[in-house]
Amino acid sequence: MSGHSKWSTIRHKKGITDARRGKIFSKLIKEITVAARLGGGDPASNPRLRTAVQAAKNENMPKDNIERAIKKGTGELEGINYDESVYEGYGPGGAAIFVESLTDNKNRAVADIRHILSKSGGNLGSAGCVAWMFDKKGYIVVEHKAVDEDTLMEIAIDAGAEDVREDNSNYEIITALQDFESVKAAIDKESIPYIVAEITMLPQSTVDLVGKEAEQMVKLMETLEDCDDVQKVYTNADIPEELI
Repeated sequence: MSGHSKWSTIRHKKGITDARRGKIFSKLIKEITVAARLGGGDPASNPRLRTAVQAAKNENMPKDNIERAIKKGTGELEGINYDESVYEGYGPGGAAIFVESLTDNKNRAVADIRHILSKSGGNLGSAGCVAWMFDKKGYIVVEHKAVDEDTLMEIAIDAGAEDVREDNSNYEIITALQDFESVKAAIDKESIPYIVAEITMLPQSTVDLVGKEAEQMVKLMETLEDCDDVQKVYTNADIPEELI
């Protein structure tokens, strides 16, 4: 299983503490606001907003919060103007780190991200230094117990999925960006529950980390995720499940 998928899936399975839920709500509100600003406030005609709203609903965000975030994006309510940026670098063991940021202060964001990386044995790199190691894909994870493999394979491939692969107790469904919505809709139509359904950056290959380097990477990922200016963090590190 890829470094990202293991991290993302296990964190979802473990659930979210109230302290982290507040941070997640804040990041989701930012994403909804920016999506509405760039593509309009109607989720039906704005795929990015539709995905963000669904992610917020999956986290049980109140409807009023979602609607206010959309109105801030469209200008109906006063809101903060966020800038999108990506930052790339390396973590313990030379593992690649790819960070997506939404911030109202780029200078603060880059300073904080650089500090977090350096404190954890990593470093901030130049633009493009690790982006080539990742592919932007639609990504859906379904537990084995939710459906048999043949059924899921038929549904996903018929709807346009690139691949359905098995790992441990899960099936991973990979799609091209343009096919994510149709594949997810096909799975929803069959009432098949999933752990994760998102647009993500999947590593083309992974770097195995163990021992101290694995522990450092877990702490680094958690610290980056807790940074207010960071939306999402991806790595090609493959970390033992028990450490996550």
